[in-house]
Amino acid sequence: TGVAAPIGAALQALGPRFPLYGACAIFLVGTFLSFTLPPKVDSAKGEDIALLAADPEHLHGPHRAKTLKRPNLRTVGPAVTHALAANASLRCLSGFLIFFLAFLLREHPLHGQSAAVSLGMVAVAAGTGNALGTAVGAWLKSRAPELIIVTVVAVELVVAVLAVVFFSAFFVACLAAFAGLSQALSKLALDALIQRDVPEAVRTSAFARSETLLQMSWVVGGGIGIALPLVGTLGMAVAAGIVALGWLTTVRGLLSSARHGGAPRAKVA
Repeated sequence: TGVAAPIGAALQALGPRFPLYGACAIFLVGTFLSFTLPPKVDSAKGEDIALLAADPEHLHGPHRAKTLKRPNLRTVGPAVTHALAANASLRCLSGFLIFFLAFLLREHPLHGQSAAVSLGMVAVAAGTGNALGTAVGAWLKSRAPELIIVTVVAVELVVAVLAVVFFSAFFVACLAAFAGLSQALSKLALDALIQRDVPEAVRTSAFARSETLLQMSWVVGGGIGIALPLVGTLGMAVAAGIVALGWLTTVRGLLSSARHGGAPRAKVA
């Protein structure tokens, strides 16, 4: 990200279409590289399907029968589902901020700044927060992932509330920075929980399904950001509501999981 941003700025200096050409080239290279991966990367041999349900009681029909025969193989566990819900709220917040602030700052730039500079400030803040979150996550090495998620979402909620009460360029940048940091940290914690609590036979499926849900949450957040009127305090209030919903619905389950040391991993014969 740090390398690509100045390249994008240089391409913008050549003309508004050139950053799109650059982005297209990057995706084409990525597509080529993906096709050169060995077949075993996409092999599902020996894997099972993970359902995003915390308890076999929530399953019905054949899924419930198979779960009872093979305990925990078709459930990812309560810690993972609560962590996934919290991450979904943060990913929804990310999509919301990207689209809402893109339109808001174009029409109403930050005080004393142009629209381009305003967007650049927010983008740099978000990127810095994301990089810092990744670095801190690597340093923590998955210690107490439930507590990490609860803490970063709580901090993000506090910053969002402050952005509502004291709406300004500083707090908008702070919200973007903490959104990037909390999203990176909580995603690393979620990955650690999947590694810890989900049996290997369904772990790949759990990763795939969780990432799909997070991507869809980002789309939902972006849709809300596009549909919302361009009122700064209203947008920050919606952002705070998204985070509050994710935190209040998951904090109890995550803290309970942390106290009990996580779910026992199922054994696969």
